[in-house]
Amino acid sequence: MMFFAYAHTLAAHIAQTLPSAAPLPRASANQGEINKVLTIVFTIVGAVSLLIVVIAGFELVISQGDPQKVSKAKDTITYAAIGIAISVLAVTLVGFFIKQVGPG
Repeated sequence: MMFFAYAHTLAAHIAQTLPSAAPLPRASANQGEINKVLTIVFTIVGAVSLLIVVIAGFELVISQGDPQKVSKAKDTITYAAIGIAISVLAVTLVGFFIKQVGPG
């Protein structure tokens, strides 16, 4: 019990000796800037995902029926599709929350 009393006293002393904290800085961005950044990011993600699907499709075609290569190519296409779905969901959620919070 004495330990807790000492810890409370120590915490109070430390709180008194520390300078007051400055408020956190606020970043200001309007809806247009945020949409522009999201559009750029989504375009890059879409292009990379499309490239991955094309490469995996090429690997599927040249696999010559090897079950291991076919499986790997199909998994790559599946993972690329999941990545696209997650990025679309992320952009949608961020856009929704920005509209809910509003400017400022």
